[in-house]
Amino acid sequence: MTTRPFKQVDVFTAAPYLGNPLAVVLDGEGLSTEDMQHFAHWTNLSETTFVLPPTPEGLASGADYRVRIFTPTTELPFAGHPTLGTCHAWLEECPKQQSEFLQECAVGLIKIQRNTQTQGLAFAAPPLKRSTPSPELLSQITQALGLHPLQIIAAQILDNGPAWFSLLLDSVDTVLQLTPDHAQLKALGQKVGVAAVEQAESATSLIARSNREARAFGVRSNANQSIQTEPELEVRAFAAAVGVIEDPVTGSLNASLAQWLIEDGHMPSAYTASQGLNLGRAGRVHITQDEDRQVWVGGDVVTCINGTVAL
Repeated sequence: MTTRPFKQVDVFTAAPYLGNPLAVVLDGEGLSTEDMQHFAHWTNLSETTFVLPPTPEGLASGADYRVRIFTPTTELPFAGHPTLGTCHAWLEECPKQQSEFLQECAVGLIKIQRNTQTQGLAFAAPPLKRSTPSPELLSQITQALGLHPLQIIAAQILDNGPAWFSLLLDSVDTVLQLTPDHAQLKALGQKVGVAAVEQAESATSLIARSNREARAFGVRSNANQSIQTEPELEVRAFAAAVGVIEDPVTGSLNASLAQWLIEDGHMPSAYTASQGLNLGRAGRVHITQDEDRQVWVGGDVVTCINGTVAL
């Protein structure tokens, strides 16, 4: 075994332990795919990443580093919170002055920008492939989620590396009250993302949201500035198909949702999404679409564990 630099970071939160954790091995050289998968299974986090030098092709294209991304059961070609979390960890280990970086991963090259004032990071959403699901699959997913068809506004299969069966639902309460049959979703082999647009909130609904957040976060909510950011979209992600029952905050899903929902007029070109409330988290994902129609997915990252790992 070799002693390697290691960090565990929390992504899409400004305060530790309220976002989505990520394990980052900052020197993955010499490790086999089996070694990486075994360690990712052991960490039992939604994702674990390994930083490597760029391939010759990546280096020729200007890549700063390469990353391999693993869930507890499989390797992913791309994922959002590992992209931001790995870049944050890499910058702490190898400080750089520039504000733009290029990450190489299995899906290709991903652009990352750093706000030099806030140090926040954002990645350029990869190209999206989307399609309308078959009525049969939609019916099976609807049943597994315990939904009534009238609660579904729109449905798409979104693929930007990982594929998400995605539903736009009628209300935030519908999203937050879901109790899916995860065994059925796993049997269907589908990762499912659900979202609902925040409507103009009355005083009653504001009190209800405040009570939900107080139950989820307790006194810690006062420490997290991002909780005070009023979200405009509520998101949940169910990924039993890859060994994660519910993901706390999901960059790839939020990226593809943004590309879909902005293009179809359901969301504006800039908004904040909330995710993780049911898991006691306070994820905030900041979405912007630039003048070239490129969607950027941003959020805060904080380091929680800094040390070494024997691998």
